[in-house]
Amino acid sequence: MIKNNDTILKTIFVAITLCLICSAIISSAAVGLRDIQNANKKLDQQSKVLASAGLLEQNKSIEELFSSIEEKILDLRSGEFVDSMDLENFDPKLLARNIDTSIALSSDQDIAILKRRENYQKIFLHYDEDQLSSIILPVRGYGLWGTLYGYLALKPDLQTIIGLEFYEHKETPGLGAEVDNPRWKNIWKGKKIYGDEYKVLISVIKGTVNKQSQNSNYQVDGLSGATITSKGVSNLLSFWLGDLGYLPFIKKIKKRLSSEEITNV
Repeated sequence: MIKNNDTILKTIFVAITLCLICSAIISSAAVGLRDIQNANKKLDQQSKVLASAGLLEQNKSIEELFSSIEEKILDLRSGEFVDSMDLENFDPKLLARNIDTSIALSSDQDIAILKRRENYQKIFLHYDEDQLSSIILPVRGYGLWGTLYGYLALKPDLQTIIGLEFYEHKETPGLGAEVDNPRWKNIWKGKKIYGDEYKVLISVIKGTVNKQSQNSNYQVDGLSGATITSKGVSNLLSFWLGDLGYLPFIKKIKKRLSSEEITNV
């Protein structure tokens, strides 16, 4: 008599065994690749920091270029630097979720739709021959489908934009995702931020900027077919350049140092 091996129990046993083996292989691969993935993620963010300030060069590695960048942790409430926090493991997303290291935003305050704002941020200072040449500030805010995360680079006058670079977003390809288009990013160079009394004037408008307008220095062309994303970019900049963002720091640096004296922040 031929013994039948095709029983339901044996089939289930083989299926479970295969699942367990595959799970073990995938888990081992994930753990083994975690360090590489984290290193690549860090390298990508460093490249975005450099790109926002126009510092990328083809013949130099990211590590070499980033060596001219100084990282500092800023207390957004006081506008002062903090030396007691760990730079390497600094995670603003984690801080924003913790009620002890963040503040809840009212609907009037929360124009960037953040819900909570962390009390600390890591900013980046670039020096050229010991002279401060740019300050790179992390920014974020809600677009159409999710939060846009990026870096805004400013000249030492803290009024003139060098560049805006987003490293993470969920915007629609061909529409809101045009925030990654080099032609649109190039428009930001030289744009101004503040009017009188530190009023944030920089904005992404609907349509094309009229270069003859007296406000053209504060305006950027809108993204075609992406009105909500364009508005989101305007809102996130208004928030982060305002009182609840980097303005306390900007006021203190402007008061402390003249444009000729800015060497070491």
